[in-house]
Amino acid sequence: MNHIQFPADRKMDFIAIGRLCIDLNANEINRPMEETRTFTKYVGGSPANIAIGAARLGVKSGFIGKVSNDQMGRFITQYLTDHQIDTTNISVDRTGAVTGLAFTEIKSPEECSILMYRDNVADLKLAPGDVSEEYIKQSKALLISGTALSASPSREAVFLALEYARKHSTVVFFDLDYRPYSWAYTTDPAIYYSLAAEKCDVIIGTREEFDMMEQFTGNPGSNDEVTANKWFGCNAKIVVIKHGSNGSFAYTKTGQVFKGSIFKTKVLKTFGAGDSYASAFIYGLMQGWSIVRAMEFGSASASIVISKHSCSDAMPTVEEIVEFIAGSRKEEQISP
Repeated sequence: MNHIQFPADRKMDFIAIGRLCIDLNANEINRPMEETRTFTKYVGGSPANIAIGAARLGVKSGFIGKVSNDQMGRFITQYLTDHQIDTTNISVDRTGAVTGLAFTEIKSPEECSILMYRDNVADLKLAPGDVSEEYIKQSKALLISGTALSASPSREAVFLALEYARKHSTVVFFDLDYRPYSWAYTTDPAIYYSLAAEKCDVIIGTREEFDMMEQFTGNPGSNDEVTANKWFGCNAKIVVIKHGSNGSFAYTKTGQVFKGSIFKTKVLKTFGAGDSYASAFIYGLMQGWSIVRAMEFGSASASIVISKHSCSDAMPTVEEIVEFIAGSRKEEQISP
């Protein structure tokens, strides 16, 4: 039992809404950005990565977003199409907005950073008129991501999508994806995140992200149980709180607590772990798996992605995750 009942007989399994951007990952690793000369281009953005990850696992996926009217925008749309993601609800900006860029720095496996260019980006131009009620009605699940809440009209588009999802019993996942640099005022994120979280069935984030949200609730610094119960008082059925190298914990509305697995891997970079975890965890829930098994799949997927150079291109298949888990278990058995 995983506590989530997905509506049957829908055209789509899963739709994500929000950020579509370009990742430029440093080719010269173990050095600072100042010394980096070349980068490799990938499609990026947390909801995009999650949709790509879900599609790679065989989930029939689509996307609601907006891209720039240029080569970068066309690159993103074509990439999603090539990876079997429905792009009929991705619109093209006509105001001259550009594609957001994320330059990554890989100093060491423990020290990675991202230099973001997010001024006048097309994904934040997504407007309520770009959100189709019929499209959301046709999907079993909708994923929202916190970055899309950082500015209008994208913020209003997400809230409208949430209203449509609730109206048609589409399961809503909220990947918190808090990026401080996206917000003009430090008090705004907690307000809008909290208003969105109240409408979601599954909330996934780090302990630090939940702490940010609790600035608005009046309970900053709460423990995990208090945090989970806060959202169970709304619509949430599962709350996943991630603690980095200490693993993740899933809380259910019925009072159960599950600890996620941790897999050893050769870490190349730290970014991408959350997106790959979310895509595989969502896949597991949509298969009707137990929460523990879905968490294990998510953790294994994250371990695979952080061992590789990209995020989107590195999203594994079901077979790759199964093989990785089996290999990890075999290594544990032969370890002294």
